[in-house]
Amino acid sequence: MNTELKPIDVKRVPKVRFYNGIEIPAIGLGTFGSDNYSPAQVAEAVKRAVPLGYRHIDCASVYGNEKEIGVALRELQKAGVVKREELWITSKVWNNRHDDVVGSCKQSLSDLGLDYLDLFLVHWPFPNHHACGVSVDSRDPHAVPYIHENYMKTWQAMESLLDAGLVRCIGTSNMTIPKMKLLLRDCRIKPVVNEMELHPHFQQREFFDYLNGNGIKAIGFCPIGSPGRPDRDKMPEDSVPIEDSVIVEIAKKHGVHPAVICVKWAVQNGQIPIPFSVKPEKFYVNLRSVTEDPLTSSEMEQIGSIDKNCRFIKGHVFLWPGAKDWHDLWDEDGVIKGA
Repeated sequence: MNTELKPIDVKRVPKVRFYNGIEIPAIGLGTFGSDNYSPAQVAEAVKRAVPLGYRHIDCASVYGNEKEIGVALRELQKAGVVKREELWITSKVWNNRHDDVVGSCKQSLSDLGLDYLDLFLVHWPFPNHHACGVSVDSRDPHAVPYIHENYMKTWQAMESLLDAGLVRCIGTSNMTIPKMKLLLRDCRIKPVVNEMELHPHFQQREFFDYLNGNGIKAIGFCPIGSPGRPDRDKMPEDSVPIEDSVIVEIAKKHGVHPAVICVKWAVQNGQIPIPFSVKPEKFYVNLRSVTEDPLTSSEMEQIGSIDKNCRFIKGHVFLWPGAKDWHDLWDEDGVIKGA
């Protein structure tokens, strides 16, 4: 660990309370290393982040690094750096395990070396076998659209995980308002969160407000716009939040990098950002940013005005045969396509 980085008092890191009374740290460390970082590098980031004050680690089976992260977590606990109950560990069931949610959860528990997960999410509402790490032009010939009856079977298995004590909370990811309305209509236990893309250029205000109105919090991935995402995920029309003149100007006033302003905005806006980095100086300043020097109401309003509706993670690879384009995945006109 870089000895110049002074650990942050975890008591200073704000928390978000779910409708069930359980609290989650208001900022986490993402672990999706994509093509750019090996599982060992991501695990090393976790091993360095926890001593600096991180307690919230966002994982997923499909990231391919849960075994390595599990080793890091065990080493941290063995060294007395942190106790299990002080950590918040999230994982997710991937698309090809919708019919084996319990098995997927137990596999993640085994890989991570844990007895329980704090949060388990349905990673995507599309049950297919496509893996990460493919270009936006790739199509899975066996992909299928959202089918509510099938999704509810998956969700009922998620609920059973709570009943069995394998998880403390359950949630969704990459949902939409139409899909969420159906889930809330038919579920026994509603999700505590929806994990979704959120950054100053993609604020999803209508969906965000809908979630809040139903007592559901939003975990935001790509909080700084994911400028380092693989080329396969980039398209010509994409914008870069950390290069936005409003963000840049506010960052100058605060004497910080524009990325820090994006993280501050997310937390103050009521989101739970999970920025990813393997560099201690970067994930350290993200954590520190939420403990000091808050943005003013005027600055929050300025950032609120720069939404460009620019979605970076479009989900091309989940398009089923016959779907027109990636817009069909997101129910933009309020209708679930292909259902």
